[in-house]
Amino acid sequence: MANTTEKGTMTMKRSTWLRPAAAGIGNAVAATAFAALPVGAMAPDFTVPAALGGKPFSFSLAESLKRGPVVLYFYPQAFTSGCTAEAHDFAEATPKFSALGATVVGMSNDDIATLRKFSVEACRDRFAVAADAGGKITKKYDAAMMIGQEMADRISYVISPQGKVIYAYASGNPDEHVKRTLAAVEKWKATQPR
Repeated sequence: MANTTEKGTMTMKRSTWLRPAAAGIGNAVAATAFAALPVGAMAPDFTVPAALGGKPFSFSLAESLKRGPVVLYFYPQAFTSGCTAEAHDFAEATPKFSALGATVVGMSNDDIATLRKFSVEACRDRFAVAADAGGKITKKYDAAMMIGQEMADRISYVISPQGKVIYAYASGNPDEHVKRTLAAVEKWKATQPR
């Protein structure tokens, strides 16, 4: 995997905050948080309340990694347009991730009651969404917005079964997260012994 974290452009409600896509873009109004966990870093372990298909359960990163890589994506808020579109995209791609042995989980600071509904309506019963009350996990993954630290920025990680970050992508635009994380999982899978 590449030893860099990819970045995109961030757009937020109320104000426009631009994240430089490359070093050559210098007209950013303000930068939001970047995915700072570098490739090769150990992913912080966690166990949090989650929902899948409307049913609450306890999601453990360590337990999920025993089955294969985990695609952990942070998003700002359930039922907003970008977050719903991203959840639909991950739902459509979940069978592809599963075929590669990967687990998908979304994380926000929404409460579990909201996530129970979101897991059915937006995630289409295909993957779990986890509740990060107070943004504690979000902060450990350096995925918090600079404003409203309890709210997650839109950042996706691929974590190997050994617990290391093998890919990170940060962009406020939800369109590329699924494609890029799926490509990273495919690349990981190609390096595994048969």
